[in-house]
Amino acid sequence: MSSSSSVVYEGWMVRYGRRKIGRSFIHMRYFVLETQLLSYFKRKPQHKMPKLPIKSLHIDGNCRVEDRGLKMHHGHMLYVLCVYNKREKHQRITMAAFNIQEALIWKEKIEMVIDQQQGVVASDGNIANSSSQQKVSLENGRKSSFSDHESLYSQEEEEEEEDNQRSLMRRTTIGNGPPESLYDWTRENDLGISNQESLRIFEELQDVDYLARSCSRAMKAVGVVEASCEAIFQLVMSMDTTRYEWDCSFQYGSLVEEVDGHTAILYHRLQLDWFSMFVWPRDLCYVRYWRRNDDGSYVVLFQSREHPNCGPQPGFVRAYIESGGFNISPLKSRNGRIRTQVQHLMQIDLKGWGVGYVPSFQQHCLLHMLNSVAGLREWFSQSDENLILPRIPVMANMPPPVSSKKGKTTQDNTMQTSLPMDQSRQSTMLDEESDEDEDQIPEPEQETSTRGRDAAAKLPVLDEEDSDQIDVSGFSGNLRRDDRDNTRDCWRMSDGNNFRVRSKTFIYDKSKVIPAGKPLMKLVAVDWFKDVKRMDHVARRKGCAVQVAAEKGLFALAVNLQVPGTTNYSMVFYFVTKKLIPNSLLQRFVDGDDEFRNSRFKLIPSVPKGSWIVRQSVGSTPCLLGKAVDITYIRGPNYLEIDVDIGSSTVANGVLGLVCGVITTLVVDMAFLVQGNTYEELPERLIGAVRVSHIELKSAIVPVLGD
Repeated sequence: MSSSSSVVYEGWMVRYGRRKIGRSFIHMRYFVLETQLLSYFKRKPQHKMPKLPIKSLHIDGNCRVEDRGLKMHHGHMLYVLCVYNKREKHQRITMAAFNIQEALIWKEKIEMVIDQQQGVVASDGNIANSSSQQKVSLENGRKSSFSDHESLYSQEEEEEEEDNQRSLMRRTTIGNGPPESLYDWTRENDLGISNQESLRIFEELQDVDYLARSCSRAMKAVGVVEASCEAIFQLVMSMDTTRYEWDCSFQYGSLVEEVDGHTAILYHRLQLDWFSMFVWPRDLCYVRYWRRNDDGSYVVLFQSREHPNCGPQPGFVRAYIESGGFNISPLKSRNGRIRTQVQHLMQIDLKGWGVGYVPSFQQHCLLHMLNSVAGLREWFSQSDENLILPRIPVMANMPPPVSSKKGKTTQDNTMQTSLPMDQSRQSTMLDEESDEDEDQIPEPEQETSTRGRDAAAKLPVLDEEDSDQIDVSGFSGNLRRDDRDNTRDCWRMSDGNNFRVRSKTFIYDKSKVIPAGKPLMKLVAVDWFKDVKRMDHVARRKGCAVQVAAEKGLFALAVNLQVPGTTNYSMVFYFVTKKLIPNSLLQRFVDGDDEFRNSRFKLIPSVPKGSWIVRQSVGSTPCLLGKAVDITYIRGPNYLEIDVDIGSSTVANGVLGLVCGVITTLVVDMAFLVQGNTYEELPERLIGAVRVSHIELKSAIVPVLGD
């Protein structure tokens, strides 16, 4: 260790990686974080006899801490972090922990060191080294985002914590609250259903024609558990023998395929106990997606999927989950006890002959599954949450990783009890004497953008732009505009009054205001493109709204949301204004450098119409896009184009997987703005807002882009 640098944090962590043959390995290593250096050793270094580290990484303002989510190794779940330099990406260290709290602490400490190495943003938005505008600290009661740092909807500030504790669901929240079709039985004294004290049940009242008769209505159980969100999350994610102790509907579970750190395919057998002599047992094959939010809450979503390695099993009827999952949200402590609100929603088609004609069977099975919330409460009241080490058995026919060579892999598909941390450190898979730490295949890049600390700049008072007087003739896009309700495959301007933005006094009281008021720019056209490759710099397309704006002497801002896939899609929103007010926040954003832009460009999403699982995936929490996904800024003489690569985030890709299949059923609102941080920059003003309704993939066209 360097004598000139002080130790910020140190301790045992797991070195995670993949060998060149594709198999993963883990080793226990002693990590030391100093003010400018991250190193790890085989053994704890002694100050009297210092040793050379196995590997070191110089920490400066260009470094990133990337969340890789959950990785599986011999059935054990690891929470993986990757620290790397964005300018020299081959310089990286991948570390992991069995315990998510431990991973969160390391992530927060490393980010703190990175922030200290970064410079301060100048008032005009130009910086040499950017630093963190927001300091997230575990010590002051806030928890840094573990999965949302690379999410499509990533970090906001601590005012969201109070808001989300008052609402039942966050992207926390689904849209502007729970779905209208979910009826709150607790509001009526004579309509409550409770299968255990303090466990509330909600049932969907609306009948849906497109669902099978055998599919139940959506039901949700809500209860309070005296345990931390992390402990509950780890228990919910496990599929080992400890699950029997709190989930009375669980018989067996295993991992079919690990898609990425936030998405996995699981096999699950149900224990329903309803005339088992006459009714065949049910099993499930479903995709599980999870995310950690900035307020410390967790969202775990389920939806059935078919998988070639998880076909129908003899003696079982394959049930189908329409939507389901857990929402685990922190509450304020009471009498010194940690409290967490747990919600479990499920809508399931149990399949089988005659199921739709036996409502008692449906209700019994659904309540049996939802009763796991009460089981969690009882489990934690009698157990020590610190001993939880989640484990998922792996199916024997699980396909090998893509990077591995052809050949069969032998996996243990038996139910095994989790090892305590001390035993697992001594197990054969944690070979402390091995020197194979760097014999690995690099993980794909998920670069997140640099944070920026903005110095207070004196701004002029902004008057309302009279955008209604802008001549919109000549502007056109291939996606049509339709201001009527209940229309399809179209866009309209969304009312800015539907969005909450920071008030003038936000820096003092964290308050937000509704309405957001009239946008600074006018939305004049929307394009919906597709192509075999990603479409960058669409403003060069001849006759597009940007070029029309130039002919009219207007300034244009084009936001290009790029959706990856076999076919690449782009939805482009064109905003125009007469001129940029000198030294305004918008002008400094347009003319600033990329670091400043990434630290300020914000999206506020909302899904006013869509399924519960999609609303939960998309959410409604504001996010700084530059800290979640890769963004390319193209500054032209009279325009700024913002190309947002949604595919650069694994979490965002997980959301897209859920959304794309049901995009024709969705109504989505989006508001774009430049985040205000200082008193002079507040209250926040929207750049513009848009609503897109029931978009059809087939309506996208292939653009002809200029040179």
